[in-house]
Amino acid sequence: MNQTDLLRLIADGESPRADFKRDDMQPVKIAGVIAGLLNLEGGQVLLGVEDDGEISGLSRAAAKAEEWVMQVARDHLSPSVIPTWEVTECEGGAMVGIVTVPPNAPDKPYKCKQGAHWVTKVRVGTTTRDATREEEQRLYQQSGGLRYGLKPVPGAGVADLDSRRLKDYFARIRGDTEMPNPGSEPWRRLLCNLELAIETGGETYATVDGMLLFGQNAGRFLPQCGIRAVCFAGDEPGYATKSDESIKGPLAGLFSDSGELVETGVVERALDFVSRNTGTSAALEDGRRVERRDFPEAAVREVVVNALVHRDYSIAGTDVLLSVFDDRIEVQSPGSLPNTISVEGMRAGVRYARNQVLMSIMRDYGYVEGLGMGIRRQVIPAMAQHNGTEPEFLEEEHRFTVCLRK
Repeated sequence: MNQTDLLRLIADGESPRADFKRDDMQPVKIAGVIAGLLNLEGGQVLLGVEDDGEISGLSRAAAKAEEWVMQVARDHLSPSVIPTWEVTECEGGAMVGIVTVPPNAPDKPYKCKQGAHWVTKVRVGTTTRDATREEEQRLYQQSGGLRYGLKPVPGAGVADLDSRRLKDYFARIRGDTEMPNPGSEPWRRLLCNLELAIETGGETYATVDGMLLFGQNAGRFLPQCGIRAVCFAGDEPGYATKSDESIKGPLAGLFSDSGELVETGVVERALDFVSRNTGTSAALEDGRRVERRDFPEAAVREVVVNALVHRDYSIAGTDVLLSVFDDRIEVQSPGSLPNTISVEGMRAGVRYARNQVLMSIMRDYGYVEGLGMGIRRQVIPAMAQHNGTEPEFLEEEHRFTVCLRK
């Protein structure tokens, strides 16, 4: 990093990805900052810079400072890391050490040693603090170390799963010719084997995935299970709305033996909301009047299903947000993209699944594109053919938004 870039970084002040520190602090302090940056999206620690941006410089030789940083990263971080180190000389001869922590660290959560304990750290604004239990769970999930969908749902037993939907799935989708009676011991074992239920402490509970897919009253047990659908009056969010619905229930619909929809699920109800709150336009094509929906159904369907299947369900108290504006549709999913997945990777067709059971069963039903490349194979081509636009993606720390233009 040259001096100009360094001074610009200092002028911008401390941020979620930049921290200023002296190099004579206790090792636990810098270890905590590095762990917090690793658990977020990487960043830099500037050693020899005061909190107010004044450059005080390293208090020891650059080589000694580097040795100290590497020792801290090895002994006070778990898993241990090797950050990038460089030194930049400023006017007056003051030296600033730059510790760079890469983004997308694969082994989250990173912990720093505090006395005899290892503590997970998170970066919030310009501060580093201990992670809450929920934050630590999300970090494990991001790295693939925890499958949140396999957690038991407190108070929800096997009887709270809709046997009608389960029998339809087993018979019509899986092709099972014989199945145990609901409530029997073989039925319980079958649900556990498919990870729709789990045994713990001598009791059998519905899993998060089981409740999301087949729960009879999913909203009671998992408030974050559905979609908040809002149609705004205009091009910006505001208090004036045309329609506002909370869509809760099993993700998949209930079908007859012939495959006809008998009872809608969250997906069908969300698509119906879009249909009721958007319109059609007419145009002449080859001399004929042709009517088209404001948005291609294939693209809307894929974006809605992706949000439900890939969202971070460990973030409680918030639904997928489906917003209809005069000029666009936005679908906002709680949680950042899964670890190592980028927007560019999604466009290129990289396959990923935060919630493997949800993905697998929704694919069985035909809700999910078979090859797992719905953005590349469905959404992008559908929008290009519809109006020549591309879907817009906005990745933020705790949410991911897809925008389709009218």
